[in-house]
Amino acid sequence: MCNRLLKDASFFESLVGIDDILALQTQQAGCPCGGRLDRANYPRKPRGGPAELGPAYDTRWSFCCAEDGCRRRVTSFSVRFLGRRVYLGAVVILATILAHGLTGKRLWQLQKQISHTLSAKTIKRWRHWWRESFPETGFWKGNKARLKSPVDKDRMPASLLERFFGDDAGHCMRRLLEFISPLTGSLSEEPK
Repeated sequence: MCNRLLKDASFFESLVGIDDILALQTQQAGCPCGGRLDRANYPRKPRGGPAELGPAYDTRWSFCCAEDGCRRRVTSFSVRFLGRRVYLGAVVILATILAHGLTGKRLWQLQKQISHTLSAKTIKRWRHWWRESFPETGFWKGNKARLKSPVDKDRMPASLLERFFGDDAGHCMRRLLEFISPLTGSLSEEPK
């Protein structure tokens, strides 16, 4: 499931439509000061996805308040990106799951499959975030009760993905990305 999803350009393209909806909701909500939000997108150079990703992956949708004196930037939630990380959100999740228990040559092969720049140190940092930092976020403390069964912290993010289980791996991953999307907006508690 995980290996195929990492190479599935249609899965990654399906996330663009969800981000469009999230961006529209953010813009319609307006600035916390009450001002109108104008587009203020910024460029991204995401890593880890299929080579044939469309141009939407070169841009992170964001907004800036139009009111004089405010100019606050508001970044909408996203299912494509996990905060400011250079690797795509789905890649962070899947690589962390796939790397569980891998060492040596098998870990190196996984790193090369995902990206030539992905290091074991980065995967270790992601594991730590999922198992130690993520469970301490206000988001997780406020939302874990929404799940039907408890999540095994030591198996994160795999045990979290299992809560969104279904017949289609892409559908499960989209549901998980939507669930954690509040971590990706302006005032997020994101992985480093």
